[in-house]
Amino acid sequence: MRHSQPFAELPQMARAVSVRRLFRDGSWREQLSMSALWLLSLAASIGLGLISVIFKWSGLPVHLGGLELYITVYPPLVICLVWTLTCGWWWGAIPAYLATLTLALYGGMPLSWALLFSAANPLGFAVMGLGYRAIAISRNLSSVSAMLFYVQLSFVSAIFSSSGALVWCYTNRIDSTALLPIWQGWWLGAFLQSVFLCAPAMALLWPHLERWQQARPQLLVDAAADPRGSVLRLLGCVTIGVLIYGFVTLQLADNLLHAQAAGIPAALARALEVARDTTWAFYWVFALIVVFIAAFGYHMFIHWQTLTNQLVTDLRHANQRLYMLAGTDSLTGLHNRRVADERIAAEWQRSQRLGLQAALVMIDIDHFKQINDRHGHPVGDEAIRILASEIRALSREIDCACRYGGEEFVILLPQADAEGAYAFAERLRTQVAAVPVASEHGAFHFTVSAGIALFDAADISHDGWIERCDSALYRAKRNGRNQVVSEAHVAV
Repeated sequence: MRHSQPFAELPQMARAVSVRRLFRDGSWREQLSMSALWLLSLAASIGLGLISVIFKWSGLPVHLGGLELYITVYPPLVICLVWTLTCGWWWGAIPAYLATLTLALYGGMPLSWALLFSAANPLGFAVMGLGYRAIAISRNLSSVSAMLFYVQLSFVSAIFSSSGALVWCYTNRIDSTALLPIWQGWWLGAFLQSVFLCAPAMALLWPHLERWQQARPQLLVDAAADPRGSVLRLLGCVTIGVLIYGFVTLQLADNLLHAQAAGIPAALARALEVARDTTWAFYWVFALIVVFIAAFGYHMFIHWQTLTNQLVTDLRHANQRLYMLAGTDSLTGLHNRRVADERIAAEWQRSQRLGLQAALVMIDIDHFKQINDRHGHPVGDEAIRILASEIRALSREIDCACRYGGEEFVILLPQADAEGAYAFAERLRTQVAAVPVASEHGAFHFTVSAGIALFDAADISHDGWIERCDSALYRAKRNGRNQVVSEAHVAV
């Protein structure tokens, strides 16, 4: 049976594709296609990374409205970021690391520094992955809200990845006054490529990949039970990223100003120094505000999550109550026919698979129409309630007692043999016959007939099991009622 899933249309926390589960539970087509695409991306990342070094695509000057900016073009970033956003951090971080390591060694960087330098882009990708694990927002960047979140996250990610520029300048002994173009080119180039190249790719690819992931949840890493840790780390990364960006930018500009101070008139140099001090004062005030906003945002998230968790808990309980009501007979409190069919089918499959024994008992009140005609329907309902009460009293916890329709009941007895099922039905028959029913014409007693059918692996389906039980009940009726009959197997 399909149950409605409230909020199923809402975006979920990002879940990575598990390599272990892919090769354990995925089809050979999925394994082959994912492996081939990833290896092709790895080769392309290494090749394009080397091309970017050979043709010196680092720190390219761009003039915009009288302002000179610097941009670094690094194609592997786009390829690896798409892998990170669609399949998880490891899928994008490994080719990004190997591509950067290759070009660092090609450029003559010492191995120890190359190993550290190569972690810059994976560090930025970690911020992107953390953001989507912490916040349930769609990776389909065709919506405005999803795009705004992505742009902000891309900026922070670019700042963290630009730490590689500092390692590059140090190992190549680049003067601090020349560091600004390299550092700005790194983070600005990464940010622009993320927004103008990776975002359109995600808008095209993600709807198709999302449908595949929803159809194959067994290939995904389990979602985090409590996202509060991820949210705290995300806010910490955003705060640190913004503060680092402001500090490094001002520090580099300060270094550049000191280098050029010799050729500036004293009055202008003094004015620039005052402006610099004012800017630094503003920065530290701004830093305090950013820290406050991050702390406030985290507390607001905790409050929102507490309310949401309570709402989800209440909704789950309400759904459980609705499900119970939908599967419960209002007169007797037992399961109804829908639940009976589900449980019988499930037990038939389980017994068929594991070779277990089970029994099915079908009960019917004898001459029930006469009870209704002589004593009225309310008294007939009371007889049904009495029978249901006796069934409930004799049933085990693992049994499933159901009102199958009208005055007919079905009891599923897992792990019961012929002797146990017969003893149950016979005891029920005798106890029901001993219970008086009050009516306007005086108390009276009623009897029941019962049919038993044991599980038989030769049945084509569980319907055959039910039909054999119904045949046994029919034989009990035909033989004079008020008795228990166990039916032999009848092929269906």
